[in-house]
Parts: sequence; C-alpha cells; structure tokens
Amino acid sequence: MAWCHLPYGTALVSSPGIASFLGGVLGIGSPGWGCSGFLLQSPQIRPTSPQGLHPRPCPTSGEGAGFPPASPAAPARASCFGCCLKGPAPLTPGSLLAEDGDFLALDLGGTNFRVLRVRVSDNGLQKVEMESQIYEIHEDLMRGSGAQVGGSLPSFTPWPPSPGEPRRVGSVWVCCGGQRGTPAPPARGTRPLLSCTPSTFQLFDHIAECLANFMEKLKIKDKKLPLGFTFSFPCHQTKLDESILVTWTKGFKCSSVEGKDVVSLLRKAIKKRGDFDIDIVAVVNDTVGTMMTCGYDDHNCEVGLIVGTGTNACYMEEMRHIDLVEGDEGRMCINMEWGAFGDDGALNDIRTGVRPRDRHGLAQPRFEKMISGMYMGELVRLILVKMAKEGLLFRGKLTSDLRTTGHFETRYVSAIEKEKEGLQKAHEILTKLGLEPSHEDCLATHRICQIVSTRSANLCGATLAAVLRRIKENKGVDRLRSTVGVDGSVYKKHPHFARRLHKTVRKLLPDCEIRFVRSEDGSGKGAAMVTAVAYRLAAQHKARQKILEALKLSHEQLLEVKRRMRVEMEKGLGKETHAKATVKMLPTYVCSTPDGTEKGDFLALDLGGTNFRVLLVRVRNGMRRGVEMHNKIYSIPLEIMQGTGEELFDHIVHCISDFLEYMGMKGVSLPLGFTFSFPCKQTSLDEGILLKWTKGFKATGCEGEDVVSLLKEAIHRREEFDLDVVAVVNDTVGTMMTCGYEDPYCEVGLIVGTGSNACYMEEMRNVELVEGDEGRMCINMEWGAFGDSGCLDDIRTEFDLAVDELSLNPGKQRFEKMISGMYLGEIVRNILIDFTKRGLLFRGRISERLKTRGIFETKFLSQIESDCLALLQVRSILQHLGLESTCDDSIIVKEVCTVVARRAAQLCGAGMAAVVDKIRENRGLDFLKVTVGVDGTLYKLHPHFSTVMHETVKQLSPKCEVTFLQSEDGSGKGAALITAVACRIREAGQR
Repeated sequence: MAWCHLPYGTALVSSPGIASFLGGVLGIGSPGWGCSGFLLQSPQIRPTSPQGLHPRPCPTSGEGAGFPPASPAAPARASCFGCCLKGPAPLTPGSLLAEDGDFLALDLGGTNFRVLRVRVSDNGLQKVEMESQIYEIHEDLMRGSGAQVGGSLPSFTPWPPSPGEPRRVGSVWVCCGGQRGTPAPPARGTRPLLSCTPSTFQLFDHIAECLANFMEKLKIKDKKLPLGFTFSFPCHQTKLDESILVTWTKGFKCSSVEGKDVVSLLRKAIKKRGDFDIDIVAVVNDTVGTMMTCGYDDHNCEVGLIVGTGTNACYMEEMRHIDLVEGDEGRMCINMEWGAFGDDGALNDIRTGVRPRDRHGLAQPRFEKMISGMYMGELVRLILVKMAKEGLLFRGKLTSDLRTTGHFETRYVSAIEKEKEGLQKAHEILTKLGLEPSHEDCLATHRICQIVSTRSANLCGATLAAVLRRIKENKGVDRLRSTVGVDGSVYKKHPHFARRLHKTVRKLLPDCEIRFVRSEDGSGKGAAMVTAVAYRLAAQHKARQKILEALKLSHEQLLEVKRRMRVEMEKGLGKETHAKATVKMLPTYVCSTPDGTEKGDFLALDLGGTNFRVLLVRVRNGMRRGVEMHNKIYSIPLEIMQGTGEELFDHIVHCISDFLEYMGMKGVSLPLGFTFSFPCKQTSLDEGILLKWTKGFKATGCEGEDVVSLLKEAIHRREEFDLDVVAVVNDTVGTMMTCGYEDPYCEVGLIVGTGSNACYMEEMRNVELVEGDEGRMCINMEWGAFGDSGCLDDIRTEFDLAVDELSLNPGKQRFEKMISGMYLGEIVRNILIDFTKRGLLFRGRISERLKTRGIFETKFLSQIESDCLALLQVRSILQHLGLESTCDDSIIVKEVCTVVARRAAQLCGAGMAAVVDKIRENRGLDFLKVTVGVDGTLYKLHPHFSTVMHETVKQLSPKCEVTFLQSEDGSGKGAALITAVACRIREAGQR
C-alpha cells in the first residue's frame, strides 16, 4: 500500500480495500473523500443548504473524515435538544463581580469525590484560594442505599490510587488519565487522599462523615459555611438548592435515592450527626460548574462544555423560552444533557454499523457514544476487529485482548495520534494486545484513530455551533462575542481534538468570535462560585427588598387609607371644617347628568395646558341619538402664557373666531361650555374664581377673578360674535359627563395622568357649602391634596419626601405626588440612585444623567413594564438615559418600576373605594352598581395600572359593582354636554 503523508500527521489511504471498508463502516465515501473535513449541519445553525442535519465535505480542509453530500430530497430535521432541557440553574457567569467570603464545595461525580474550601476575596484582584481533599467511595457504598440503616463509622486510611487516578510524586499531585466524573488533582498544599473501608455505612452518611473530617482538619467545624454541591448525575432541578435524582449512572446503584432530592438527603445526614452544620446554597451539574469556574475569569463565558469520559453542555438561555419554569425575565443556565441527542433517531443517517455498548453491555445515549472518551477507543477496537476479520489488517489474525470490550482505551487513541511518536506508540499498543503488527498495520491503525477522533470533534463542534447560534439569535446581534468554558480529559489530552473542534465551530459560525477557556480548577470551584454568587445576590436582593418593602402596602394599610380619605371628604363637605380641610370637596353646581333628551349645537373650549381645543358639538336625540364633534387645536405661546390676562383671553377669543369662520358659523350665537383645568372656587355653574395659576401659566390680572367674566369681556372687545357661556367646569367633571352620556350609571369621574383628581355625585343634604337639600350635585374633590395634613406620613417613604422637597410646591399635593404621572418617574429615579449608592445596582456607578431631576420620565415606566418588551429593549431605554446596565440591572429596574406603579394604582384604588362606598351609604343601599368615567395618560397607557386599581377597588369595596369606562373624547365633549344639560334644565324651567 502507498501512503501520502499530509500535515498534522494525517495520512490519506490509497488502498481501495481499506478505503472502501472505512467508507462502509464510518459513512465515508470514496478515497477522494478520505481527507476532507466534514461539517454537520442543523436547522439551528442556518446551513447553506436545506438538507438539515447532514454532513458535507469541506474541500479546503486537510484533515478529518468526510461524508458525501446528502440527498437534496432529505428533509431538515430539528434536533432533540428541546426534549433534553433539564435542570435550570438561575445564575450567570456575568454575575461574578464582587464575591467575597469563605465557602465549601463538594464535587461528587465518580468513585471518588472532592471536598474543597474556597476563599474568595474582592480587593480589586478577584483572588481565589483553595484547599481540597479527595475521598474514595467504596463500591459497597456505590451499590448500597442512600441512607444509613446501621453499621460502624468509616476509618480513614491512605488510599493507594489506581491507574487513571491522582498520584502523589514528591509534593506534587499528578493525574493520569483522568475522566469526566473524576475530581481534578488537589491544588498545591492540599491534604493527601483518604479512603473509607468497606462497611455497612451508607452513601450520604459517608459524605457527611467526610465533610466532618475535612472541616475538623481545617478547624472550621464550628462555623456554618455556605456549601455548593456539584452532583454530576441526571437530575431534575426545581430551584437552585433542590435537585431530584432522575437515574444513577457511572456504576452507582444506591437504593432509595432515585426520585428524591439529593440536597435533602445530605441535609438529613448532616443533621443526624449533629456535630456541625452547613448551609447548602446550590447544587449544580459539573458542566454548569465548569462554566461558572471559567466565568470567574471571563465574564463573557455563557457556555459550559465537557468532553471526557462522557460529554455534556450547558448554556445561558432566555427565560422567556423556558416553558418548564415560570417567569420571562432574565436568563437561566440550561443543563442540556446532550448525550441523548439522537436517541429519537435524528442521527440514524450518520450512525454506522459500529455501535459500541458499555462494559456492562448496557445501551447508553447515542450522541455520547459517538463523541465521548468512554467510547472512542471502543469504536477503534470494533473497526480493527472487523477489518482483521476481513483480512485487511494483522494478516487476518485476532487475539483475545483485541476481542475484549474496553481493552482498547481512549488514551491509546491520544497516544497513537501524537505528532512524532504516534506510529511507535501504535506498534507498542498493538503488541501489548498480543498482535504482531506490520508497519502498514500501524499506519492503518493511526488513520482509523484519526478518523474516529476527527468525527468526534466535528460532531461536538457542530452541536456546539447550534448552541452558540441560538445564543446569537436570542441576543439579536449581528456578531456574537462569547466564551465557552471547557473541561474533560478528551478535550485536554487528545493532541488534536481541541483544535479540530475550534476549527469546526469557526467554519460553521463565521459571524461569531468564540473563545475557548480551559477549566483548570475543576467543577468544584465552579460550585463554590455559584454559591458565592448566590450568597451575594441573595444578600443584595434582601437589601433591595428591605428598601422596597416600605412601598408595598398591605390590605390593612389600604383599608386605613380608604378610611382616612373618607374622614377628609367629610371635613371638606362640612361648613365648619371646610376651611381647614385638605380635600376641598368643591361644589361644581352640576346637578344632573345627561338623560338622553339633550339636543342642539354647542361650543366647547378646553383649556388646561400649552395647547387648547375649540369644539363644535352636535347633540342629537331620539332615533338618531348621538354626538358629532368637530374640533381644532390651538397653541398658546409662552409670552402670552406669562403676559397679561387681557392678552391671554384676547388670544383665546381670536382662536374661537378662527374656528367659527372655519366652520362657517360666525354669525350664529351658540351656548358654550368652558373646561378650565386650574384650581377654581365656583359659586355658580357659570362662575369660577381662579385661585392660582399652575402648569407654567403666569398671566397677570387673573388670580382672584372670575374666568367666565374675563372671557365674556374679551368677546365683547372683539365685537365679531356673541356667545352664551353657560358653564365652566373642571376636566374631571367633563370626563364624568362625557362617559355619563354613554352610560347612565356613570356618577364618578377620575383623571390619572400628569396630575390626578376625582369628582362624584353627592347628595345635596351633605353639601353644607350650598343651600338646599334636594337632589344631587357633582363635587370636585381636588383629592391631590389628600395627605397635606400629615395623615399619610406613616406610608410616605424617604423617596416621597425627596421628591416633595425638590418639587415646585413642597408640602402640597402629597397624594398626587404619590400616584400621578408627573412624579412616579422621579420616585423611581431616587430609588435607583439609592440602590446604586449602596452598590445594589449598576455596579455602584451613578451616571451624571441619572442625577438629573426629571430625566426618568413616567412614560419610561409604562415602556419598561410592557409585557411585550424584552430586556434588551429595557437596556436600550436605560442606555438612552446614560446607564450602562446588565441583564440583572434591567430586571431590578423593572421591579422598581413595578413596585412604584403598583403602589400608585393601589392608593388610587383606595381613594376610589372611599368614594363609591360613600355613594352607597348615602343612598342606604346594601349593594351599589356604579360606573366611573376615567381619563389620563397613566391610566390609559400604563400596561398594568388600570388592572391593579380595579382589583384594589373590588377588594376594598366588596358591596359595590364598579365599572370603569374610558373617556375617548376628552373633557371638551363633557363641557358641551354639561352645557346641553344646563340648557335642557333651563328650558324646562322656562316652560
């Protein structure tokens, strides 16, 4: 046979016999494919062709076994990763920021386990110091029961390590042929290995005894330290410190453990001893531990990979995609258990006739059999046996050693593929198996090892690429920069495996920058780091919750707010108490709501800010009952807002004139309703005395004057038209009347926008400021001032005080400052600053923009709390505010927004409950059905405000059925309807 030597020690088979055989056994085509690298494709990797999971040759590669192209008709198949999702762990490597403290770790995954003490310090250097000790688990314990049923305590004796286990050479520990599940060798200065003599002492009691021994030797038995538990067996995790064992693997068969929480079993074993105590904070898989170990040094690490005796991977998945766990915010580590990939037949088209079983004859997960160290050597052995039987190797001779399962170890594959001495090692190993290999036999064996290990690396790389592609798509980035933490004897010790795997990943993901970091300290350190992170995050969470607790109102507190609102309402209605009342309960002289008989054309003027509206409202009754509106919006320049009153009202009349001309009605005298949304004292329906300007208005000569008279005087000065100003109303009253036209049960008006206020229909006998006891009158509550007397001081927080102190009117409108849109963003901003100063947010760094008053607008609360807004968009909003946030920061900001907005909605609901209950009691009813007309941006635009407010009213006023009706046409329509009602009543009186 002729051989063509290629770079990296590879060789191209030119013998048609051997090439054809390898093609049949491993799915390789003609000799022309013998040296081409192959790339596995998956729908998750966005392949260039639609064949799905199929290998394709890479003509530019100089290594690896290749496959011929798949049939174009072959359908794309989804991988079975979805059904392999198991055991979420809710911490991220990026969380490793400022860990500090003393932690224990327990690393259990094989016939021996390791106990570690990990000291983490954060003095700017992120220093980690470890001490560890390895203990043996005797076979009797591995196959016994999980809990002690009697017997003697173990005796600790020196453990003579067998081949493949750590050995001590002088003062240095050396690990020979370590496997997945075998703890890494102890760090420098650690204690020697100990073992337990066989006894009836059971598994978890043995583990507890070893922990006690370790703590005793380090003189820390009196301390209750947090512990992280690496438990490398298939488990179903329900939370960070609870893990249900699904099934034993790796030779373990302890009874009474499968289906139980291993953390609880360990806790019980420790409690039974009674001589020490620990706090088991986290249980993790070894793959997760690897990711967290590497994540301590590289915060971009979001994937963990183990390729050793077995293989597995984990990665950080978006919570919104994990149906097994409640919640959509943030990310969670998913333990894939990807060794079972292909168990549903998804890989049947690339599996060969060479299908190894484990040494006990048991079938194992299919994907794991194709790539892991436990089976790589066995695959090579089966190929050698088959080729020898066909007379292609060893002159057709076989030996009992070559026929025996497990006799061709994976470490032989690594040795044979070494650059220089590979062929020599092949000769030695084949001779050791009782064969008499020729040079060509050694070359063929070398090539077979190369093909098997290359396929393993390429398969591993293809599936890893699928994971990384998913992360890229989850993040929605054009180019992913990520790190993979890796451990395992095959990855670390095979001379070419790592390079081939990296190459495959880079070919499949040309638009990603992927870094691979080897875990040098084993998964035990990772478990300790998970514990450290969990401890820090728990402490920070506790600190944040303690601060936010003051903003979370109990049912009893809300009932008390309702009671106090009722007291203040009575004070405002009373003649003797009105002067000192904070809730002024102002009479509006609106004594009736629409009854459906109103008709005619009416003008309305809606003035409440820098823009105002002029409306023509046509009201029809009978069969054609309805309201038709035409309106035009006008602006008020700043110089007029802050000029003289005469200039202001002349400008308003000029705009009315323009509107009438626009509508072709300049010669018509129409009744007009005037919505004037500034604090006024009304003495009649068509008279309103301005108490003071707000919202930036400062026009002189208006405060203390009747605004209706000022408007009439301006109309007379213009001498173009005449109008009958019938009513001046507050915007809240206008809202109630607008909704009252649609719903006859509407007797309450509510506005929750930039500011907040309410009105309702009160019995005249209770309105002591107005003469007469018959009928009802709408009361403008002006409830924004509720609490100005100090009656809400016990629920006001330091953040409320800060917002009030720096407002334009300190000490005034306290209730409004707790519930309205003008102030909620400012409350949130103050909380975020406090969190950041305490190191609980934004890594303790306060941006200059966050220090700016008013920068956190209330609209951001609505956007951030939107259910359809992903955390990336939340981060975008924060970035707009100059805040460099992590995913965790975004979750915290969202929680703060939720707490502040929820309190506002609950307080608003408590106030409304006081109103509807008063209406019910006024009428002596056991049950009241009433509708509330509502307007305001906060109520309309915030995703949860209305729902929380409705629930609060329902809970606090169970004897009332309250319907909330949104006002869609603004308060201007309401002013016109009040005018229509007033005209109807006036006409009826004239008749």
